[in-house]
Amino acid sequence: MIGGPRSGLPAPMVLVAALGAVVLGAPVIALAAAAPWARIPELLSAPSARSALLVSLSAAGLATALALVLGVPLAAVLAGDRMRGTRFLRLLVVVPMVLPPVVIGAALLSLFARRGLIGRYLEAWWHWTPTYTFAGVVIAQLVVAMPFLVISVEAALRARDRDAEEAAYTLGAGRMQTFLRVVVPQIRSGIVAGAVMCFARALGEFGATVTFAGNVAGVTQTLPLAIYLQLQRDDDAAIAMAVGLLGMSLLVLVVMRRRWIPALTA
Repeated sequence: MIGGPRSGLPAPMVLVAALGAVVLGAPVIALAAAAPWARIPELLSAPSARSALLVSLSAAGLATALALVLGVPLAAVLAGDRMRGTRFLRLLVVVPMVLPPVVIGAALLSLFARRGLIGRYLEAWWHWTPTYTFAGVVIAQLVVAMPFLVISVEAALRARDRDAEEAAYTLGAGRMQTFLRVVVPQIRSGIVAGAVMCFARALGEFGATVTFAGNVAGVTQTLPLAIYLQLQRDDDAAIAMAVGLLGMSLLVLVVMRRRWIPALTA
């Protein structure tokens, strides 16, 4: 034991940990102190706030649903390590987590703009591109947030008990049937935890969204974009929206933590 019998840690380490907690908690405390609590219901019920909230929740929900459809199979491929190129594939999954979101937005423009790699064909065939549309918001959030789901599901797949899976194969079950009826129930907590992190990340996305989809009120203006815009016009409205976004994020974690995310129950 490196410290006393009670704490198990040396006092300097505890003090540094306390400083770290202050660094993380001070902005939240400052936001709560600056919030115009008496006016928050009025400010959050304003048409601009309600519109931005609707866009945020709709886009984040759709992005999370798409991430589940695309990300769970992708995680299964990565966890299997049986296909060539899985290392490169894993690199592609991790890259959006380390790239600045504005770079992701610029990359999406290069792909989907009217003269982009894919956008030129969308424009030629259907006279439509996802740039500066609600679909663009969903795409930006999907690219930024899906890696969180993939990593969570891959970790759950690697930690699963394979005995039941082998028994299902022995009894004649096919690969797809075994995956859906045996593997998925085993990794359910990992899937839901990944979906929660994906939704939370999509809900707070800013850089890729504003670069690729713009900031069109009622169409692509999410709550983070509305907060940024209101900071230049009305501090109280911006802080009220920030408090609302913080509250939604905390609500997601509190509702899901005990049942689905063991790491947050300690």
